[in-house]
Amino acid sequence: MRKEAFEGHISRLLRSEIQYELQSSPPSNPGAVLVLQPTNKFGSFLVDGRPGDRWITLKRQFADENIKVEVTMFDGAVPAPKKSGGVANADDVQLHITLIVNISKGDGSVLEIMCSAWPDNIEIKRLFIRKNKKISAEPYAGPDFQELDDVLQESLYDFLEARGINDELAKYLHQYMKHKDKTELIGWMEKVKSFIERK
Repeated sequence: MRKEAFEGHISRLLRSEIQYELQSSPPSNPGAVLVLQPTNKFGSFLVDGRPGDRWITLKRQFADENIKVEVTMFDGAVPAPKKSGGVANADDVQLHITLIVNISKGDGSVLEIMCSAWPDNIEIKRLFIRKNKKISAEPYAGPDFQELDDVLQESLYDFLEARGINDELAKYLHQYMKHKDKTELIGWMEKVKSFIERK
């Protein structure tokens, strides 16, 4: 196949894939509302979608605290739980998003909380304190969150909830990332197509 014909073939395939992605955006479940245009605000958070990046950033003030949440695009999956009375399909998965919550106070100390965002809830993994926004290469991050006393665990969830880091945020982030994933894929295909078509 000649170079021009080969490049033309790739360009047509990419154009077809882009068109398919632009035309198909069904919600994952019939009653769901897909976030068609992500907003730059969620509750009290300002949202930076960071186009072209695998992360987004949310920021807000809470009393004397600065809160910054760094959020990955989907970075893992686990099998979805079986529906009551039903059989789980091998293709049914729950997608995972990682959140790094930084809560800083005026003295420069930062409480960093590592969380998982599942489709309908936030799960705390670890937390530790950094001084003056500096961190050693291997900070002691305390025990696994699940090893803490149940009352302490619940109190830390309440602490996050008061700052807007809750199950509603997890739902929002999953819808936002579905849109971002599609947008980034289309952008990537457009860049590849443009490169191939460049003379």
